[in-house]
Formats: sequence, structure tokens, C-alpha cells
Amino acid sequence: QVQLVESGGGLVQAGGSLRLSCAASGRAFSSYAMGWFRRTPGKEREFVAGISWSGSTTYYADSVKGRFTISRDNAKNTMYLQMNSLKPEDTAVYYCNADESMSRQRRGVSSYWGQGTQVTVSS
Repeated sequence: QVQLVESGGGLVQAGGSLRLSCAASGRAFSSYAMGWFRRTPGKEREFVAGISWSGSTTYYADSVKGRFTISRDNAKNTMYLQMNSLKPEDTAVYYCNADESMSRQRRGVSSYWGQGTQVTVSS
């Protein structure tokens, strides 16, 4: 079993930056594709970014391309989301997820989810 815990959320002004972290337990961490989703009250869950187990392949939603960067450090059992040029519409609870394939991770059909971390961007 894999346990995921997000951190790094907070309040930031538009144009600012935040770095989210997702710490994973379990020796099999490096074998999972991982990524990020976000959810705002009244809106559907939205895919943000994904990364293969090796880190060689990444995917981004069009809304965050050029602003967000996903990465992972398997030696530290940690995945990151660097968020730059933040906009008020980025305000959401951000969740990390993990699954056995990138296709399942990107669809949100994942075996494991974190508890979420709040990101609020003021205008």
C-alpha cells in the first residue's frame, strides 16, 4: 500500500509562486506513475500534471503549460509541483495521486490519493 501526503499550499498574490510536495511511503514508490489534480467547490475535478515512474515523461493541462513544472525524486520518495505566475483561477485544493500507469493516473482512476492541500491566489 502507498500513503500520500501533500504539503506546501498557502495564500499567495497573483503572479507569485508556490511549490507543492507529495511525500509517499512504501518501498515500491518508484514503480508508480504520479501526478496532480485540483478541485474547486462547484467545479469538476481537473487534471493538472502527471509524471512517469522514471520521470522521463510528463504531461500538463493546457491551462498550466509554461507555468507549472512537475518533478520527482525517487530517492526521497517525493514528488513536486512548482507553480509560477499564479492566477486567481488556480485557486483550488490540490491532490496528488499515484497509479500503475500514466494513462490511469491522467484519467484520475488511481489507486492512491493524498488528503489535499489548499492553494489560494488573491487578485
